[in-house]
Amino acid sequence: MKIAVCGKGGSGKSTISALLAKEMAKNKNVLVLDTDESNYGLHSQLGMAAPKDLMEYFGGKTGFKEKQRAAPKKTQFWGLAANGSTSGQPAQQSRFFNKRWSFSDLPPEFVEEKAGVKLMAVGKIHNFGEGCACPMGILTREFLENLDLGKNDIVIVDTEAGTEHFGRGVDKDFDLILVVIDPSYESLRLSKKFDEFGSQCGCRVYFVLNKVEPDIKEEMLASVNCVNVVAEIPERREIFKASLKGEELDFELDEIKKLADFLEKS
Repeated sequence: MKIAVCGKGGSGKSTISALLAKEMAKNKNVLVLDTDESNYGLHSQLGMAAPKDLMEYFGGKTGFKEKQRAAPKKTQFWGLAANGSTSGQPAQQSRFFNKRWSFSDLPPEFVEEKAGVKLMAVGKIHNFGEGCACPMGILTREFLENLDLGKNDIVIVDTEAGTEHFGRGVDKDFDLILVVIDPSYESLRLSKKFDEFGSQCGCRVYFVLNKVEPDIKEEMLASVNCVNVVAEIPERREIFKASLKGEELDFELDEIKKLADFLEKS
């Protein structure tokens, strides 16, 4: 299963991604893919070192752009199921990967791992004037298209803030989208756009209300019409403090457990 976690900046996407990954790793194989080029804290929330950018596997932005110019158009082939039989589903041959990847094929030098959670980062903006993040969006789409998952494999993608990943067409490869909503007018308004984009790309969209306090809960629920709200995460000062200090989020929340159970059954 491939899960996108999206929302506006500051809504708590990375916090939800980290807590959910740690919970689901108790009985699933979990890969967290960091696709937010301007967020530098997800690895610390998972208690890991920052992974090396996957973009470097292709020679950095410059090398990737050269491969992009030289790459042939995509072709289709019939994928194989885990038992080796024909799956009956057409799959695209990537322009950049010379074979399909499974979790066991992930290059170890680009993977950090702790407590059953693997972490990869597509790329970050490291230097002034290095150019836009467009290559990261392309690589994200190619990576997800090229990744074969086993029955117990879960990919949680912490997307960049906002809606640009929808414009890049990345979200078509997700099984479902989790929209994290914080108690702000902008977040509540943006949630409606996420729902619209999800419908356009054929993905199931669910909402996670984050930083919920008792006196605003009903207003938040009313703003999203209570439709497809699958979790309500309370405001937790200790989580805020841990994130502020760059510490691992070593917390177990009943709401996250229920969310994980729901996703595993979806």
